[in-house]
Amino acid sequence: MAIPDASIHDYEFHEKLGAGTYATVYRATKSITGEVCAIKCIERSKLSCQAAEDNIITEIKLLKTLKHKHIVEMKDFLWDKKQIYIITEYCNGGDLSSYIKRRHSLPESICKTFLRQLALAMQYMRSHEVSHFDLKPQNLLLCREPGRYVLKIGDFGFAQHLKLGQENTMIKGSLLYMAPEILLRETYDCTADLWSIGVIFYECLFGRAPYRSATVHELLEKVRSKQKIEFPVHTKISNECEHLLRQLLRHNPKQRITFEDFFNHEFIDLKHLPSEQNLTKAIEIFTKAVSEDKEGNYSEAYELYCDGLKYFTPIVNEESNATKRRAMRNQANAYVKRAEEIRSFLKNPPQNKPQSVETLQDSISASASQANQFKRLTSIDNVLEPGIRFQTLYNNCKSSPAICHALDIGRQAELYAHEKNFTTALDSFQSALGGLVPLLQKEPKGPRRDMLHSQIQEWMSEAENIKSFLENKDSESTTSDTDHHACILQ
Repeated sequence: MAIPDASIHDYEFHEKLGAGTYATVYRATKSITGEVCAIKCIERSKLSCQAAEDNIITEIKLLKTLKHKHIVEMKDFLWDKKQIYIITEYCNGGDLSSYIKRRHSLPESICKTFLRQLALAMQYMRSHEVSHFDLKPQNLLLCREPGRYVLKIGDFGFAQHLKLGQENTMIKGSLLYMAPEILLRETYDCTADLWSIGVIFYECLFGRAPYRSATVHELLEKVRSKQKIEFPVHTKISNECEHLLRQLLRHNPKQRITFEDFFNHEFIDLKHLPSEQNLTKAIEIFTKAVSEDKEGNYSEAYELYCDGLKYFTPIVNEESNATKRRAMRNQANAYVKRAEEIRSFLKNPPQNKPQSVETLQDSISASASQANQFKRLTSIDNVLEPGIRFQTLYNNCKSSPAICHALDIGRQAELYAHEKNFTTALDSFQSALGGLVPLLQKEPKGPRRDMLHSQIQEWMSEAENIKSFLENKDSESTTSDTDHHACILQ
């Protein structure tokens, strides 16, 4: 496929990915290398004002400067008499808007994953004093990797360098995601991006923007009157999640959460992101906790167990391999149980003296072994990825979209289970298995069929466990999840 008047011959153009006021984006392939990319074709004749030209120049300058795993990478830019071409990496997962529409709303755990990735990108941008001013789901692109999606910020057409506290008056952004101070033509600063993040976060959780309106007039009236933003009662979210959302969606920018507090918020919790270093740190903390425990220094031991679990629990929850995750969860539960015993003793010392701590040595040894395995098999950037077996299966199935789609649903089911949304998890597991089992029957004998069979068996087992759990809700197993560790309880 060719586009009209395109004078760049090193690329073969394919389908149109999107279009705006003065630009159209295509998927393309570099002829020599076969590398897939996205090309934004900007018609110079439609750049009717200086501001539009300035936006293009700014976008190119910023994309040349900003290099981050959660920001779309610019490969090159070219131009001729009629068009300007911005060549970027191709994000094969579409955009966040389409992702939300397909699923209607997202579980809190997935929202947290995307929000963390967005926060990491914003943290990097703020370190370069860059504001985006057009954050919306359509500009958050997704790269599809085995069993997960990586979010990347794109379209820096409205972005600019703006120091903290420096103000602007030019209207920028998309109305539904635009901060009130911009929408009402007041002065604004970089914190306008935080409102946009809040709207995106709300839409991820509930499937719609907080001020969804039929007309611009209706939207403006809601903003002018500072209409209270209601949270749907049918969707349960954690206290930390709700607190952050309310802090982001403050109409008054002076009352809105700051970037520093946003990055440090307990829901985002960038400090405890799963990584090889944090696994090692968790083991070191647990070792100190056991040492203090043996010495009878229970207050110190309790604080250390709590601190260690803050590093260890996210690693457990992000582990996609079910067998490995169960082993890690058992280790975490041992620390949880010990912390609860100590907490009970500290509240009522005479009656609740803790038992011997010796058995925790095995958990520490197991955790250390797990850390060594991480070091052998992964790098710091890959700790969050699914297990090697799942990745291999997924890569081998790329030629079969139906299998990949079902594998993605199964991965989503695991994430639902992580956040204890067991009913939805079971539905998703059943949906994944309903797609995979018939496909397995058509699969020819070979390594791919064996791996697919193994994955199906694993998810069948998980689905049966969840089904049993739901049938016995009053079972003591409801207290075993690591998300309920004693450090969080007051």
